[in-house]
Amino acid sequence: MTEKINNDALMALKIAFSYMPKAIEVNKYEYGDDYQRVLDHIESVREILLINDVDPEEIDGEINPNSSPNSCY
Repeated sequence: MTEKINNDALMALKIAFSYMPKAIEVNKYEYGDDYQRVLDHIESVREILLINDVDPEEIDGEINPNSSPNSCY
């Protein structure tokens, strides 16, 4: 999929992504045999965000500005 999604769908995806675990947090101990599937889902969402010119690393600050740390760069 390389087409952009509408703004409402993009906002919903951003909100959902903000609740997803970070890829570094996903391991076999916590997620069992499903850990690779979880990593694949995270990567799929990241790809759609990038296609829509959204930096996945900046979403937490956009969705939850009061609970995310200030940028240091």
